Amino acid sequence: MKLQNIYDRAHSWLFVHGPGLVFGLIVLFIGLWVIKFLRSRLKARMSKRKLHSSVQPFFLSLTITASYVLLIIVVMDIVGFQVTGLTTIIGAFSVAAGLALSGTFQNFAGGVLILLLKPFEVDDYIVAQAQEGKVTSIQIFYTVLLTVDNKTIIIPNGKLFNEVIVNVSRESKRRLDFEFKLAYAADIDKAKQIVLDAINKTTDVLKDYPVRVGIIGLEVDSLRFTVNVWVEPDNFLNTKIALMESIIKDLGAGGIAFPKPG
Repeated sequence: MKLQNIYDRAHSWLFVHGPGLVFGLIVLFIGLWVIKFLRSRLKARMSKRKLHSSVQPFFLSLTITASYVLLIIVVMDIVGFQVTGLTTIIGAFSVAAGLALSGTFQNFAGGVLILLLKPFEVDDYIVAQAQEGKVTSIQIFYTVLLTVDNKTIIIPNGKLFNEVIVNVSRESKRRLDFEFKLAYAADIDKAKQIVLDAINKTTDVLKDYPVRVGIIGLEVDSLRFTVNVWVEPDNFLNTKIALMESIIKDLGAGGIAFPKPG
């Protein structure tokens, strides 16, 4: 009698839920094939668009995982399982995780935007967050800089993307500016010619771009001169040192008076 009851209940369950179960299995196999096809298409599309290698695995994993979750929920609904509670739990977990990891998500979002929009790239020299250096690595959560004095600086991408970024390497040339002071008794025309000669003999100064030398301010005890020349970004610091040394030496050798200290 008990066996007959079990058989009747099983027969009744299959009669009621069997079509849904079969249809759910069909949808499952079709969905798995579609996800496999989607994975290959996404890989080809991202490679064609030359998406950054650090972003490709994330987007692929995110898309495929979301597709699997959606497929499972759809199949469970077709078969007859109640998925309302499951979706509520997933939603609550997502909110809790989002609150707990808000800073991490901000860094992650900043990293994705940096890799997609490319305000700078590896080997660029940037100034950001009161730091400056050559970009050696762009990760999902942080960016690594190497300073000229060989210090490694790690900046979270959330802060980096939301602040001003100065990309020194973006353009092919950079203007080099500096100032120096001369006494009021100095021969201005002679001083300007000495500075121009020093600029002309400095090899890394770009000679095809405008040069500006002149008085930019009047101090109580001195004249304030400015020098503007153009150089390649990679030669900026070396050219500045060489040019300043050359100007100071040549002005001294030419008898140009400097202001007296104190």
